[in-house]
Amino acid sequence: MDNSQDRLAAVLFDMNGVLIDSNAVIERAWHEAAAITEKTLTREDIINHIHGQPGPHTLQALFGDLPFAAQQNVQAHVIDVENTANYDPVPGVVPLIVALNAAGVNVGIVTSGWQQKIDRVMATLQIEECISVIVERDDVSRGKPFPDPYLLAAKRLAIPASQTLVFEDSRSGVTSAHAAGAYCIGIGGTELLECGARVTIPDFTGVEVFSHADGDTVLSFCPGHQVMMKTRINLRR
Repeated sequence: MDNSQDRLAAVLFDMNGVLIDSNAVIERAWHEAAAITEKTLTREDIINHIHGQPGPHTLQALFGDLPFAAQQNVQAHVIDVENTANYDPVPGVVPLIVALNAAGVNVGIVTSGWQQKIDRVMATLQIEECISVIVERDDVSRGKPFPDPYLLAAKRLAIPASQTLVFEDSRSGVTSAHAAGAYCIGIGGTELLECGARVTIPDFTGVEVFSHADGDTVLSFCPGHQVMMKTRINLRR
């Protein structure tokens, strides 16, 4: 049991790569957009400027030399591809969210994506009734890796960010959550530990929610790592 802090009051999920297996779709969308503008993206471009980054950052970093109209066309193509693609949920994430909600724990989504895609993903996963708070790309002027998205989610839940548990899969997302003071679990490789993740797991298979002997809710996400959760503050987005 991790006794390094008070009980946590909410679990916040990034969307791309955490709720849904979206990396291949996102990479295809940006590669296609680059080809349209006669650009070529490197693997470093993908890692440093696409995954976990808000669209405006990607446009400026990789397409900033193009006229504004061309940048708008790039963004429109990416949005269309992402909004019309089919996604599979990350293994184990839907049962986890349902279990957290049933246990009375606040669940939220904090993403660099836009509301249309968030709504589609929630409907596809059938988790709309489980979500207490959403922070999307237009809610903050500074997206990940700045702490602003997670600070805003905590503010909307009326709790300190230090009482949130965050699942993130990108360096920028983990950096954002860590900077906000959240307890962050990385979905992916051990390189996320360098950005502030407490531990990393490949997906949500085996992550469990159960009741402790004293009646508290416990979230167990890998051997030796468990956290106590507070029950929900009755707040809906």
